[in-house]
Amino acid sequence: MFILATKSSIPILGQVAYILGWLMDAIFKVLDNFFEIENIGLCIIIFTVIVYLLMTPLQIKQQKFSKMSAVMNPELQAIQKKYKDKRDQVSIQKMQEETSMVYQKYGVSPTGSCLQLLIQMPILLSLYQVIYRIPAYVGSARAVFTDVVNKIVNVNGYTDIIQEFLDEQKINQVRLTLENDVATRDSVIDVLYKLSPSQWEEFADIDKFSSFSGVIDSTAAKLSKMQYFLGMNIADTPWTIIKTALAAGSFLLVVGAVLIPLLAWFTQWLNYRLMPQASMDNADSNVANTMKTMNTFMPVFSAFMCFSFQVGIGIYWIAGAVLRSIQMLLINRYMKKLDMDDLIKKNMEKAEKKREKAGFQPQKITDQAHRNVRAIENSKASLADKQVDLLKNTHPKPGSIAARANMVKEFEERNKKKK
Repeated sequence: MFILATKSSIPILGQVAYILGWLMDAIFKVLDNFFEIENIGLCIIIFTVIVYLLMTPLQIKQQKFSKMSAVMNPELQAIQKKYKDKRDQVSIQKMQEETSMVYQKYGVSPTGSCLQLLIQMPILLSLYQVIYRIPAYVGSARAVFTDVVNKIVNVNGYTDIIQEFLDEQKINQVRLTLENDVATRDSVIDVLYKLSPSQWEEFADIDKFSSFSGVIDSTAAKLSKMQYFLGMNIADTPWTIIKTALAAGSFLLVVGAVLIPLLAWFTQWLNYRLMPQASMDNADSNVANTMKTMNTFMPVFSAFMCFSFQVGIGIYWIAGAVLRSIQMLLINRYMKKLDMDDLIKKNMEKAEKKREKAGFQPQKITDQAHRNVRAIENSKASLADKQVDLLKNTHPKPGSIAARANMVKEFEERNKKKK
């Protein structure tokens, strides 16, 4: 997986990431100016806490819809069971009408939780982009590389020199981006952001860079102060740290690197355990089993992936999962005290206001639904009457539907007599 100093160009995500990057940079400057702390790992934690706190109202709305769903599900499932084996157009239309009436009864929309997800997903994905591409979005971190990059790009053939260095050091997580056959400044920053302390020393020993080795050493010292969190370089992966630490005999660092994936697994497992399960009580057994499998598999998958992701991503996952767990505990406590009758009443009032704004009279949609259901029932009754009339016809025309119906009737009567 590559580190990119260039900003994301994905629509919406790129714009949201830019705003979040500004927030991250502001946190870094506050810590630096007021507390003289320059640490990206600490910034990631504070940054994650702030963003998740801002999304708390969306979490509450989503939980309210989940609780309402738990109340509605028995009625919705009863309707589905009622029309389970009916595939004719009349039955399908009637099922849709009855389902719609249940949602209207509780004053909610069938897509009630989708809006919250549509808002949260771009934020969470953009949050990941900012943390994964620190030099691209955090101006204070990017500024550290300015002097050394200016020196490097003025060296003749610097692109080949850096590429040879990457090959020698077997650094596969980053690559140079060429523009007019030379590496871009952003891709040079990518390489420098990825280097470990020992690799910075070897980088400074390159012959053609020896004239500004002091600038390289100074940059490495500044970056080390910013990147290291609990003894680990947040730009490294836990797996890389484990291999390096084992070679150096630093077993304490091995424990720290292993803890990152383990904590990522545990905190996400705790998240799933704290999620309201009431909505699944009446669900189809296959759906329930699928959800149970996913709740077990996803935390394990996160831990596995965490070994190959930057430590910074692991810190973000852990911080986010811990905060979500705290949010879930508080929201669950709040939801237990929530009166469902009051919630339904408020939902109905909101639904009525929306109908009025849309130009509908109050209850117009519900009344129309009732009329549609009655029309369907009348249609079915009329069809049944026609079928009875056909069966009553004792002298139907040969080959007609009535004649065929009489044949079926006579066949059934003969079978009854034999029994």
